[in-house]
Amino acid sequence: MGTLNPNIPTAELARLLTAAGQKRADVGVKLLTPQLLLVAFLEDRESGAYRILETLARKLGFDLAELGRRVDMMARHTPGKDARFDFTDDFGKQVPLADEMLVVLDEGLSIAQARDELKAGSAHALAAMADIKVTTYGALQRLGITQAAVVALLDEVSQEGTPLLRDYIDEARRGEAQPLFQREQLLRDLMTLLSLSGRRHVVLVGPDGAGKRSLAHSLAQLLAEGKGPDGFRSLTQIAEPALLENPLAALRAGLRRASGGILLVPGLDRFFADRLRARFPEQVNRDLHKAILGQEQVIIGTATPAAFERLVQEPIVREHMHRLDVPPANRDETLAILTLRDGQLEQDYGLVVSREALEKAVALADQYLKMDVLPASAIQLTERACALVKMVTDEHMETLYEVAPDGRVDAEDVMVAASLITRVPLSKLSEDESARYANMVDHLKKRIIGQEEAILAVSRAVKTARVGLRNPKRPIGSFLFLGPSGVGKSELAKALAEFLFGTEDAMLTLDMSEYQEEASLNRLIGAPPGYVGFEGGGQLTNFVRERPYTVILFDEVEKAHARIFDVLLQVLDEGRLTDSHGRLATFSEAVIIMTSNLGSKHLLVPAIGDSERERVMGEVRRFFRPEFLNRLDEIIVFHQLDAMQLAQILDLMLKKEFRLAEAQGLSLDVSPAARQWMLAQNDQPAFGARPLQRIIARHLREPLADFLLREGAQGETTVHVNAGPDGLTFAMTRDDASANPAARARGGQNQYG
Repeated sequence: MGTLNPNIPTAELARLLTAAGQKRADVGVKLLTPQLLLVAFLEDRESGAYRILETLARKLGFDLAELGRRVDMMARHTPGKDARFDFTDDFGKQVPLADEMLVVLDEGLSIAQARDELKAGSAHALAAMADIKVTTYGALQRLGITQAAVVALLDEVSQEGTPLLRDYIDEARRGEAQPLFQREQLLRDLMTLLSLSGRRHVVLVGPDGAGKRSLAHSLAQLLAEGKGPDGFRSLTQIAEPALLENPLAALRAGLRRASGGILLVPGLDRFFADRLRARFPEQVNRDLHKAILGQEQVIIGTATPAAFERLVQEPIVREHMHRLDVPPANRDETLAILTLRDGQLEQDYGLVVSREALEKAVALADQYLKMDVLPASAIQLTERACALVKMVTDEHMETLYEVAPDGRVDAEDVMVAASLITRVPLSKLSEDESARYANMVDHLKKRIIGQEEAILAVSRAVKTARVGLRNPKRPIGSFLFLGPSGVGKSELAKALAEFLFGTEDAMLTLDMSEYQEEASLNRLIGAPPGYVGFEGGGQLTNFVRERPYTVILFDEVEKAHARIFDVLLQVLDEGRLTDSHGRLATFSEAVIIMTSNLGSKHLLVPAIGDSERERVMGEVRRFFRPEFLNRLDEIIVFHQLDAMQLAQILDLMLKKEFRLAEAQGLSLDVSPAARQWMLAQNDQPAFGARPLQRIIARHLREPLADFLLREGAQGETTVHVNAGPDGLTFAMTRDDASANPAARARGGQNQYG
C-alpha cells in the first residue's frame, strides 16, 4: 500500500481532494474517484478548476448546474478500481484512491511541470480529466471541454485558484474596470514614450502611494477605448501571490500573455538585486532582463526614487528604459480620486460617506499623514474612518463618544480616525488653528518663566511657518538655544511639543555627548549595508518616519562629531534625510531645537546687555560654520533666572507634585513659609531651576513618603506642609473625620529637616 507524495498537489488541490474524500459516504462508494473530485470542483467557486469551467460555460453556452447533476450521477455509479494507494487528507486521515485518480494526478503534474510549475493544482487536474484515459472524458468532451481548451486557460489562474494574471485592457473592454481619475499630463507623457519606434520600456518613478500603478491602469482604459498608441493588445500584471509561489512560472506566463502588449512590473528593482539581497531566482531576473533588451513586449516598471538611484547603475536600465516621474497627487486631484471611489466605499462598508468627510480626509492626510503621500494617505484615512464607523454602528466595539453610530461617515469621524493614526489628540485636530496660534505666547508663558524673549522668538518663527510664509520643505522652525544650565531650554522644547502636537511624547531627545565619535552617525541614519545594525535603521530617521509631527531636541549639540553637523545641514536646508535603506524621512512638519552651553559663562549676570550677547555670539561663530548658522531660524539667548522667577518655577514644580498626590487620593497644602524655606535651600543659583528639583525630592517627597507610611494614610487625606525651626513639618487631616473636631485634632504631625 503506497501513499501519495504530499508535494504533488498544491494546497488548493489537497483541500479539494479532502472535500471529495468526505463525499464518499454520501454517494455510496469507498474510493476517491475523478468523478467525486469533479463534483468538489463544481461546488468550490474559488477553485481554479471552477473558474475555468465558468469561463468555458460562458464561451460554449452550456449549463454548469446541469453538468453538476450529470457528474453527481456518474459518481454514484462509478465505484472505481482500488489502486492500493492512499491520500492523507487535511485531517490526517487515509483516503483510498481509485486507479484513475493516479492517472489524473500524474497527468496533471506533467501538465504543470511542462509549464515550469512545481505542483499540480485543480486546473491541471481538470485538464487531465479531459484525457481519453479517464472516464470523465466523455461527459466533458460532449460539452466541448477538451484538454486543449482547459490548458489554453491555465494562464488565467494560479495553482491556488487566485488570478495569476490580470489583463487591464481586457477588463476595460468587458466593462469590469474600476473607474479611475485620469492624470492627463502624465498619461500624455507616458503615451509619447510608448509611441517611440524603439526603446519603449519605461520606469515610473515616484514615492509609494503616488499612483504609479493607477497611471498604468488608466492607460489600459484609454487603450481599450482606442485612444492611445496602436498595436498594444494587452496590459498585463502578474499577481503577487503567484510571484511568491512560483516566480519563474509566473513571470514566463506574464511574458507570454504580454507578447504584443505591455507587462506592468511593480517594484522593478526586485529583479535587479544582487545575490545577497535577491528576491527571486537568478533565472527569473535573467528572463526579465532579456525582455527589456527585446521588443516583443513593452515593460513598464515602477520604482521609488531611492530604488531608481540603484536601478540606474544597471546598464540594461540606463540604456534601454526611460524614466517618467510620477509626483504625488495634489489636493484637488486627490479629492477627485476619492469622489470616484465613493460608491465603492459605500458598497464595501454599507455606509454613507459625506462630501465633507472626503474633503476633511484630503486636508488631514496632506497635513498629518507624512508616512505616505497623496492620494494613498487620503484613501487610507477614509478607509480607516469607514471601518471605525462600521464597527461602532454594528456594535462590535464600545461606542466612542466622538463617533455617532448612525451609519454615516462625516468630517468628525475622519478627525477621530486621523487622531488614532497620528496620535495627535483630537482636540488639536479640531481646534481652530488661527485662534490657537494667536494665543501661543500666552500658552507658553504658563510653563516657561522669565524667558519672554525666547518665547517671542520661537512663536514668531512657528507662526510664520504655519501661515505658509516659509519654504514648505524646510522644518517648521530650527532654533539654537544658548544659555547656562537650568534656565528652561529643554523645558521650552517640551512646552512647544505639547502646544503643537498635544503631548510631550511627541519629542525625540538626543544627548549629543553620546555622538562624539564619527561612527556614531550610524546610530542616527543607520549603518551601511554589511555592517552591524544595518537592519535596524537609524534612531533619528526611524522616529521621524513614524512620527513626522515631532520636536527633535539635540541637547548640547556642540559635543557632536563634525559629521553630525553635515547631516544637520541637509535637514535644516532641505528638510529631508535618507537612511541607510534608501528610505526618505521628511522633516517638514518637525521642529528642530539645538541647545548649547557655549558662552554661558558670560550670561551669569542679572541682566544681559549688548556686550555679553556679543561675547556669547563670538564664541558661537568661532565654533559653528557660517553655513550652519545661516540655516537657523533663530539663535536665542536665555537669561539667568532671578529670585522671583525661581519662586514662580517652584510653584509650577509643586503643582506637578500636587497632581501626583491627587492620583493617590492625597491633597497637599504647602504653605508660603514652606515654599520660602525650600527656596532658601538653593545654594547654587547659578544652576538655575535645576537644584529646585533636588530640593523637592530631598526635603518634600522623601520625608512625605516616610510620614505617610508611618501614619498610615487612608481615604481622602490632606497633608499640610509648613516650615519649622529645623525644616519642613507635616500634619495630616482626614476628610472622613471632618465632622468630628476631636478626630481632626488627633491628626498626625511631624517635622523633618
